[in-house]
Amino acid sequence: MSKKIAIITGSGGLVGVESVRFFAQHFDLIIGIDNDSRGYFFGPAGSVSKNIESISNEIENYVHYPIDIRDKKRLNNLFIKYKTDIQLIINAAAQPSHDWSGRYPIEDFEINAVGALNVLEEMRNNCPAAVFIQLSSSKVYGDNMNTFNFIETDTRYELEENHKYFFGFTEDMAIDQSLHSPYGASKLASDIMCQEYARYYGLNVGIFRPNCITGGPHSGVELHGFLSYMVKCKTTYNVFGFKGKQVRDNIHARDLILAFFEYYKNPKAGEVYNIGGGRENSCSIIEALALVEKLTLRKSDYKIIEDPRVGDHIWWVSNNQKFKSHYPNWKINIGLEEIINEINQSI
Repeated sequence: MSKKIAIITGSGGLVGVESVRFFAQHFDLIIGIDNDSRGYFFGPAGSVSKNIESISNEIENYVHYPIDIRDKKRLNNLFIKYKTDIQLIINAAAQPSHDWSGRYPIEDFEINAVGALNVLEEMRNNCPAAVFIQLSSSKVYGDNMNTFNFIETDTRYELEENHKYFFGFTEDMAIDQSLHSPYGASKLASDIMCQEYARYYGLNVGIFRPNCITGGPHSGVELHGFLSYMVKCKTTYNVFGFKGKQVRDNIHARDLILAFFEYYKNPKAGEVYNIGGGRENSCSIIEALALVEKLTLRKSDYKIIEDPRVGDHIWWVSNNQKFKSHYPNWKINIGLEEIINEINQSI
């Protein structure tokens, strides 16, 4: 008897964990792929072993495979085993830090670009009717947006209200002739390849480009996951460049997974979507520090370092209008204060 199966790579990470919990309610079997590379990237603080143990014990229809997505043979064995029963693939496995990628560009590219290609090939050869969701990144746009005339306020950089992108960056921005970081370049390579598999091979592949995804299960570290790390930080928090006034929008992983579900129900092959918390969930680093201090009642000790991270954005807010026009039932449900409270409660 056939089963309805979803495969989630990076199942121990923030997006992976929330995907497992949600889609376990809609599928007969959830197959998680994660070899806890985050522990290798970032050390014990970044390890997702506890997340993997938690969902393995909590979700009855979850099966875990500690596979590296660069391992084509083991991936192939898995996909051959389940073939056309696989109806959904969420590729959330990645090396997520652009600082780390600058030190190890080859390994970063192998994981983010070649790894994604390996999973795409397994879909094409074994379950071509499935829906494939690629977790891409806003870093695919590089630093072109840093050339805009930002206004400096007391707490953040901002755009004029009549600016084209005041309500967030849209998918029409250029992706070349800019500095991305090796991470941004590897994510762009996988992003373009996913689009190509949709158009060239006629597969249901969708690409999502978030900026800051967060939530309680996030294993934030200094090099990745700023809001999670900020709430949990017990030492001096280092702010890299832009006077701490660089702006990010934050989307809770559960809101992102709800977007995945909408796409799964009615896939539009080859579409790319900027998706994030939008203006309502945006904050600068120093605004976030003040909000964390207010909500946790803990003093925020921080130091502003003059030099920004290479290729970092001065201002990023996602414009969700394209996705909302395709999927009008979707919206942001979890606000910034609720996100911070949840992270704090998870400590």
